[in-house]
Amino acid sequence: MHPDETAAQQPARNRPATRSTPVASDERRIGRHRAPEPPRRGIGAALASTPARIALAGGVTCCLGLVALAGTHRVDRQPRPVQEVLADRAADEQRASRARERTVLPASPLPASPHPSATPGAARPKPTTKPVRPRPVAGLTRVQMDNAQVIVAVGVDLGVPRRGLVVAVATAMQESDLHNLASDVLPESYDHPHQGSGSDHDSVGLFQQRPSSGWGTVAQLMRPAYAARAFYSALAEVPGWRQLSITAAAQAVQISAYPGAYARHEDRAAAVVDALL
Repeated sequence: MHPDETAAQQPARNRPATRSTPVASDERRIGRHRAPEPPRRGIGAALASTPARIALAGGVTCCLGLVALAGTHRVDRQPRPVQEVLADRAADEQRASRARERTVLPASPLPASPHPSATPGAARPKPTTKPVRPRPVAGLTRVQMDNAQVIVAVGVDLGVPRRGLVVAVATAMQESDLHNLASDVLPESYDHPHQGSGSDHDSVGLFQQRPSSGWGTVAQLMRPAYAARAFYSALAEVPGWRQLSITAAAQAVQISAYPGAYARHEDRAAAVVDALL
C-alpha cells in the first residue's frame, strides 16, 4: 500500500466482498433495515400467523358441522302423507274436547257494591215515586175512589173476573156509599180509622158486615182490604154467581132487606172498575 493512501482510499480489490449482487436503490435509501413486505392476500395471509390459522381451522370445522346438520334435517323432514296429518289433527281435536270436560264450580258471590252515596262522584238513585192515584170518575170523591181502588185491587189479587169486581163495588156503593163507616152500636169501632158512622145494628165498614154474623172482628172489618176479601170469599160460595145479575149476586151475599137497591149502582160501578183496571 502506498504511504499516501488511506484505508478508505484502498482499491476495492483489496477489500473483502460483502455482496455478490449490486445493491438496489431502495436498499441504499433504507440502509440496513429491511423493506416491509407487501401485505399478503387470500388464505395465505390468514395462515401467516398461528392464531389466525387456529381460528380459520375452527371456522371451517363449524361450517362443516352445520352442513352435515342441515343435510340430516332435510332427510328427517320428508313430506308426510296427508292421511297421517289428518289423523294427528283429529287426535289433537279429540284431546282438546276432553280437556273441556270439567266440573264447573259454583260462582262465588260478588262483593257488595258500596252504597252510591258513599262513593264520591256516583250518581244518586232516583227517588221511588208512588203510583199515580186514578182520577175519580162517576161522580165519586177522592175518598170514595180510594176505597173503590182497594176493593178492585183485592179482587184482582184473588183472580176475580171483572163481573165480580162490579158486583163488589156496586154493593159497597149501596151499603156505605163507599165510606168506611163505624157503628154507633159498637163504640170500639171508633177506635179504628173511619170515615163516618152508621146505626144499622152492629154493621161496620165498607160492606156493613156484622161481627155478630161471623164476618170477623170489629178491628178486621174496619180494614177495607179485609172487608173486601171477606165479600169475595162469600161471593165465591154462591152457586152460579157468574150467570146471576149484579143485583141477584149482591143480594145472595148480603141478604139485604132491599134486594133491588143494588141494580141502580151497576152502571156507575162498571165505570169505576174500568177506570181502575
